[in-house]
Amino acid sequence: MVSFVNFIVLALALASPATAFPAHGSLAGLSRDVLERIIPTLQLRQPGSPPGPLKSNGTMLVNDEQHPWKQPQDGDIRGPCPGLNTLASHGWLPRSGIATPAQIINAVQEGFNMENSIARFVTYAAHLVDGNLITDQLSIGGKTSKTGPDPPAPAIVGGLDTHAVFEGDASLTRGDFFFGDNHSFNETLFDKLVAFSNKYGAGKYNYTVAGELRWQRIQDSIATNPTFSFVSPRYFTAYAEAVFPVNFFVDGRQGDGQLDLDAARGFFQDMRMPDDFHRASQPMGGEGSDIVANAHPISPGKNVGGVNNYVLDPTSANFNTSCLLYQNFVNQTIRGLYPNPTGTLVKALNTNLDFLYEAFGDTTCAQVFPYGRD
Repeated sequence: MVSFVNFIVLALALASPATAFPAHGSLAGLSRDVLERIIPTLQLRQPGSPPGPLKSNGTMLVNDEQHPWKQPQDGDIRGPCPGLNTLASHGWLPRSGIATPAQIINAVQEGFNMENSIARFVTYAAHLVDGNLITDQLSIGGKTSKTGPDPPAPAIVGGLDTHAVFEGDASLTRGDFFFGDNHSFNETLFDKLVAFSNKYGAGKYNYTVAGELRWQRIQDSIATNPTFSFVSPRYFTAYAEAVFPVNFFVDGRQGDGQLDLDAARGFFQDMRMPDDFHRASQPMGGEGSDIVANAHPISPGKNVGGVNNYVLDPTSANFNTSCLLYQNFVNQTIRGLYPNPTGTLVKALNTNLDFLYEAFGDTTCAQVFPYGRD
């Protein structure tokens, strides 16, 4: 029997052109029958080479006349990542919230000064699990940004809202998927960020605050979410998520790693840079992740059989097994989403898997070819 999700996307694929499957709709996890109906309706776009590092990578004004903040309009998509939401609302990304991987890489470099290999790795990882590999488009969220009723069925396309592949539990300012909304700003959680910043950071968000808050959010999910999962790749993105506000939301002229809480609310809630905001003074990535992880070490695991039963998962990658992160992501996550691809989809998968491996940068880890070589 076709699953409910496959039924919906199949209905979209067979519908009139006005309600056809969106070009940014994720193909991950769809059955072969559904893929065979959808892919011929999509326009194939060959991805270009991933963008290289910035030529001028110092601090500069990024909330400028060419990138003013604008309120998202009906149909514009926003999602769980405050950084990408902000870049879209300032026009560094298409304001629609739909972009190619190359556009995302350029935007996070130009708007925040994200280091090139990190920008490429996280973008292609996200694209492989949440994007449309045929059209080379990725949605930064799964629903329109406006409040009110859910958008029509064609807008329900996953994107970065898709749970348990890129987005995950124990977010700092978004709720767990189990509770129904994993993408909207959560005032209660932000209030907790403020409280921890006042307690541990003298009113600022920094690495010390991040270490305490990351641990507390994990404990919250263990105690309340029976489906809580904290394994790779979420295990890694959770710590990156905790330090990115310090590395990218602090004005590059400060250089002190102290995020003002009004500025934090602007990014997290309003998707808006402070006036006269300058990006980081040098390319940044996951700096500080070790500080956060070492504050309260915990191994990958998940709740089993209900809340307060966190069981370690020895098969998950951790900070000491980076090769396993790459191998599991390809052999388990990607193969699980695309078990039997054919034709142009295989070529698109291989191209993007090549981009992912090149960005990973650890030549001691052998490249994995789950679908053979072209």
